[in-house]
Amino acid sequence: MNARQHAASEELAKNMHATNQYGDFFGISQETFDHVWSQLTDPDGNSVAYISMEIGADPDVYSPIRGKLQKEADLELADQTELEFIDKFLHGPQKIPNYSGGLGILAGDTLKSYADCRLPVVAISLLYRKGYFAQYVDSQLGQISQNVEWQPESTPSLYLLKDPDGSGRPLQIDIPFFNEYDHETIASAHVWMKMEVSNSLDFFVPEILLDYCLPKTPSLIRSAASQLYNAESSEIKAIQRRMLGTGILPALRALGFCPKTFHLNEQHGVVLAIQLIADELTAMLKHDRLEAATDEQILQAARIAAEHLVYTIHTPVKAGHDRFTKALYSGISQNSCHRILDILAHDDENPHSYNFTNLAMHVNRSANSVSRLHRDVTHRQFPQFAHKISAITNGVHHLTWISEARAEIFDTTPQLTNWRHNPGVFAKAGELANDQEFKKRLQLAWQHDTHALIDSVNEMLLLHRNQMTETWIDPPNYLSTLIGDNVRLQPDVFTVGFARRFSTYKRADLIFNDIEQLCRISVAHNWPINFIFAGKAHPADEPGKTVIKRIIDLQEVLYRSSNGLIKLIFIPNYDMKIAKLLVAGVHSWLNCPKRPLEASGTSGMKAAMNGVPNISIMDGWWVEGYHDGATGWKFGHEGPIDSASLSESREELLYFEDSSEFYLLLPLILQSFYDKSKENVFLDKGVKNLLLNIPIFNTHRMAAEYLQRYELALPDGQAQEMREFAELYSSDN
Repeated sequence: MNARQHAASEELAKNMHATNQYGDFFGISQETFDHVWSQLTDPDGNSVAYISMEIGADPDVYSPIRGKLQKEADLELADQTELEFIDKFLHGPQKIPNYSGGLGILAGDTLKSYADCRLPVVAISLLYRKGYFAQYVDSQLGQISQNVEWQPESTPSLYLLKDPDGSGRPLQIDIPFFNEYDHETIASAHVWMKMEVSNSLDFFVPEILLDYCLPKTPSLIRSAASQLYNAESSEIKAIQRRMLGTGILPALRALGFCPKTFHLNEQHGVVLAIQLIADELTAMLKHDRLEAATDEQILQAARIAAEHLVYTIHTPVKAGHDRFTKALYSGISQNSCHRILDILAHDDENPHSYNFTNLAMHVNRSANSVSRLHRDVTHRQFPQFAHKISAITNGVHHLTWISEARAEIFDTTPQLTNWRHNPGVFAKAGELANDQEFKKRLQLAWQHDTHALIDSVNEMLLLHRNQMTETWIDPPNYLSTLIGDNVRLQPDVFTVGFARRFSTYKRADLIFNDIEQLCRISVAHNWPINFIFAGKAHPADEPGKTVIKRIIDLQEVLYRSSNGLIKLIFIPNYDMKIAKLLVAGVHSWLNCPKRPLEASGTSGMKAAMNGVPNISIMDGWWVEGYHDGATGWKFGHEGPIDSASLSESREELLYFEDSSEFYLLLPLILQSFYDKSKENVFLDKGVKNLLLNIPIFNTHRMAAEYLQRYELALPDGQAQEMREFAELYSSDN
């Protein structure tokens, strides 16, 4: 490297290094860092705090900083600190296992778009030293859960903040916990920050992660803090929610952040509402003996606190709503807290429990579902709040989920200029539907991604076969026990993807309800099929784990009954990297929940971002993304929302009815794929997905719709751009 190149490299690194009283940070300039920090500490409160129990944003899937560094292959620096940062981003651990699935990945995608759109937002969550869990799958035992081992200290984009007193010690907040006698116990937490940096490295959203796993923190609280959705007991679960909710205000105040709006991404952090109400009561009563407040004073304080809260509800499923018995909660909270909960968290169906979804519904200025159909379901479930529940349909971060091969095509297509910044350009590129050159290039990119997926699966099968004599785990795939070229997956075989949380209402095994009929369809026309499944069941969800075991058990009978034409694969330890490989590499994406229990679903959106058509029940987002069949296929019951449709009992999951419709549809899909004399149905539906669904189901549009609820003041140019994103689609129509 010559002197000029060296000087340029030094200048580049300095423009990616920022400091303040809380530490050293890498990836953005000092000017950018100071600008964002000043917005969040502005006493006028022109910012938002986004609160989520989980946030999924693994650097191995999306990292603008690493991407920029990889382009600077000859980067040489004199500054040792910057060299260490660069080494960490290029070679450090690339997993942050603080998410379980869709809710957390949605949160991460949302924050990426907030950064890209330069919105003044700070996020708050917890840091889990044992992550969610690592999934092993044994052919005899099914899912086996193990703790995750990871090193936040070594992970790029994560920073342990320093105390600004100059001591060099970690920044620490102390949170009081109380029992029924109002005796105080202090739980201490270190404050971490993950920087969600914009694609252009000119803005960032700080994610504040509270780490309660400190020696001085009481053991019960440390246990609750160690793992996401820790299910050791209801008490642990309740404490975990309290750790998030009660840590929000102290963490923000320690950093000087002054948001005027708090966005609850689900009700997990709703204890914050109790704190806001308590603050209002203290001001109202002019003392902190809140048990003296009248019911009307509590309701008045709740109305004031509600002006600061926006709430997104994500599920109609009962297990998704936190309920804790009054007896349990009386042992971990103050008497004044019980008074507030008695009034605002009453549960008519369970009068001896507190319903935290009811609390979140009470205390907000705006509530929303995550799809239009989910809005209608939520209106039925919470009729007393229907007047303020609207729809903001979920989206995904297009830059995260569109494959590199597809992105290269979009980069070189004039009609899609600026697509990385504005996904709305696809809506104005209708001529691409008949552009044979574009379609040919898209098809080649699709084939590239399919080969990458199939190669990865075959490598996994071989690895599992070789490990058979090395570990006690029997391979989770029947094909790993066979030898021969014919057991390898082939990229020209119709490949269906299914990956999500394994819960009974999602019916992962629906299409295998009649093995004989499924195999008959395949064998009669010599149509081979690859089914590739992945996903975790919550460690405490025994029925969900049973569904995984059923998928494993069906592999051999499917293979033998179809004369080897049907291969069913299960990929263990599902994460974001596996998801990205799947949504780009399959030929169709399957979703088969019981309607209307899937509030939104985002995995199918990720497939659509790559032009992959869905085969789906008309539930969640697919009701809006189906476009009369232009983008995929539908099957299954489409009846009204009633008590039977909302039931999660096995006998009312409609296995026979919906699987029968799938078997009627499948031959039409397979014929479209294998009959080369017909026009390329899959490619046509793929292009329509790009043109119709990318402009709708992206988190830039979603961010613009939330911005209308946040009441933020933005510069004119930025405000206009966000209005244009909002005009791409109106979720509530």
